[in-house]
Amino acid sequence: MSMIWKNNQSNAFPNVAIASGANLPSLQCNALPKFSLNLVRALRQWLDRIEVHDPEFARFLSNLIPSQCPFERDIIFLGLKLGHIPPLCKLNPFYEQLVALRFRAICFLADQCGEDIQPYCS
Repeated sequence: MSMIWKNNQSNAFPNVAIASGANLPSLQCNALPKFSLNLVRALRQWLDRIEVHDPEFARFLSNLIPSQCPFERDIIFLGLKLGHIPPLCKLNPFYEQLVALRFRAICFLADQCGEDIQPYCS
């Protein structure tokens, strides 16, 4: 429903008048998305700057961050493939940073600590 403004009055609320000389507030539609994009960018940069220097922290990250997208599934009923749910991890804005962080943790365990990383690879 569009509103028509005549003589400082709205047709939706005929008894409400706007004070003469008052301007309608300007809408800033880009304020919220710009803020959220800056926040996402800042969190991505923070994740990229995390350095792994502790073996326990590296093991924790390697166990916490999955090696494959946990949401990808085949829907099978009575032996027939009915459908496929694609990996939704690509929709996560931090997916690449988390995978890189896991990779740095596993590389630290293999290179610096000399651990067998086979348990973390599946």
